[in-house]
Amino acid sequence: MCLVCPCLSTPSCAHVGAHVHRHCHIHNSCHVVTVISHAGVLGLLHVVIRGAPKGNKPAILTYHDVGLNHKLCFNTFFHNEDMQEITKHFVVCHVDAPGQHIGAPQMPQGYQYPTMDQLAGMLPSVVQHFGFKSIVGIGVGAGAFILAKFALIFPDLVEGLVLLNIDPNGKGWIDWAATKLSGLTSTLPDTVLAHLFSQEELMSNTEVVQTYRQQINNTINQFNLQLFWNMYNSRRDLEMNRSGSVINAKTLRCPVMLVVGDNAPAEEGVVECNSKLDPTNTTFLKASPGKLSEAFKYFLQGMGYMPSASMTRLARSRTASLTSAGSVDGSRNRACTHSDSSEGVGQVSHTMEVSC
Repeated sequence: MCLVCPCLSTPSCAHVGAHVHRHCHIHNSCHVVTVISHAGVLGLLHVVIRGAPKGNKPAILTYHDVGLNHKLCFNTFFHNEDMQEITKHFVVCHVDAPGQHIGAPQMPQGYQYPTMDQLAGMLPSVVQHFGFKSIVGIGVGAGAFILAKFALIFPDLVEGLVLLNIDPNGKGWIDWAATKLSGLTSTLPDTVLAHLFSQEELMSNTEVVQTYRQQINNTINQFNLQLFWNMYNSRRDLEMNRSGSVINAKTLRCPVMLVVGDNAPAEEGVVECNSKLDPTNTTFLKASPGKLSEAFKYFLQGMGYMPSASMTRLARSRTASLTSAGSVDGSRNRACTHSDSSEGVGQVSHTMEVSC
């Protein structure tokens, strides 16, 4: 478990932010920015920036799974000591899907939630607005699907992807009917939990599951969540195939690290995604949260973005953590876990809302 033009068939969507109207409210170093295109308003993105761009290095851009937001999905991972050593060399951009951030107002009645393709098409305006040359994406579940679609449409903006628990397949009418039936017999949080956790985890990891249930109930607007959930379950196939497997095959051009958590319900989808990617630049990893930061640092090193001195410090940190009697890999073998920790001492966050 644990960014929209209607013209997504062409890369012209990269210019959706051409006409920008700024409405900045300075409060606790947060900026609220509205970006409007000719297509009208399709949704607002909540974007949190941590750090500042470092030369020509790509930004690390994250996208959360359905039922979560950037805090619930990524806080623990980015507060890991190894990750903090890594991220001081990069600017980090956390993207929340429309209406999914903590404290988000309810969407108006009749609002048409953006499709997964449209959510992917919103990301170029974020990249352009903050002046990023390119990004390395980290996505989980629905967020992984969105980032993969973004990379297929705008390959020049994506230098690498870490995709956790991705399902590249669309939903057929049988899946749609099953989802509808589940919605009639289960509450929305319980339905989402079945997406985030395996049946084994739901039964055996009750304390963690209950924590997520409370967070989904208390921190995410349920009306907005239902809209996002419905759209994720109406998605089409990613439409990518390994070169040579079909005529005019199209697949991800950038390096990809596919990750599946232990007992994750998406394991079958991740394996199928692996079969659609170029094996020369794809890594498949089954990992616990405690190993993910280490895998990510080597992923960045392979792209030439981690200085050797930092790699040495990370190696020492890993050795120290493994020999410490008090160190643990985490309470559960999942890719993303919840944390109530703060955003980080001495770091400035900017909040950006993008409407396209």
